Amino acid sequence: MGDLAATTLLADLGDSLASFVVVFIWVYTLLVFAYILTSWVRLPYNPWLNRIQRFLYDVCDPYLRIFRRFLPPLGPVDLSPMVAIFVLLILQNVLSSLLQRL
Repeated sequence: MGDLAATTLLADLGDSLASFVVVFIWVYTLLVFAYILTSWVRLPYNPWLNRIQRFLYDVCDPYLRIFRRFLPPLGPVDLSPMVAIFVLLILQNVLSSLLQRL
């Protein structure tokens, strides 16, 4: 009976971790989209908007810098957010499938 309980607990842990990974990557993808939008639009000076924009920069830019090192600049077009989101989606699929197998 103890083995069944441990197996059930492990399966529940795998499902919980898989759903956490899916939600975390979904939220991070939304943050990257918000970062892209705020970088395109010149926002009026407002302390709250400035804090939000700074938060998005602090959260998203270190991840995007990884891809900016490898992608050549194409003039004013920055392809690093698109590649970064694509990598996030691949990572989400791989991690959720691995965690659901537990």
